[in-house]
Amino acid sequence: MSDFVHDLDNEDKDLKRVGLELMFLTPEKCSNTDGISAVELSKQLSIELNVVKKKLKILYEHNIVRSIGINPKFWKFDEYNFQRMNEDDPVYRLLCSFDDVDFDRYFRY
Repeated sequence: MSDFVHDLDNEDKDLKRVGLELMFLTPEKCSNTDGISAVELSKQLSIELNVVKKKLKILYEHNIVRSIGINPKFWKFDEYNFQRMNEDDPVYRLLCSFDDVDFDRYFRY
């Protein structure tokens, strides 16, 4: 857990990118109605698959993503649990820090 806290102190940009991608994921962006696979997420974000899997595990441990299926495993953001997170939680603060976020990536105006 100390590596995780250390990463957040330096703002874990990969964790933030994975979390925000799932947070703003729409059904049109998924090839499956159950969510997005780690492989798809890795390709969309241009982040190594092993890194994406580690970040998904962190988000899963904080109960803000859920997985469906086994092989492949599909991931979805859990808005309900996210809204109930402690505001002092480092993952919550990271995902709510929008200063450097380009929302055009997630929305079409």
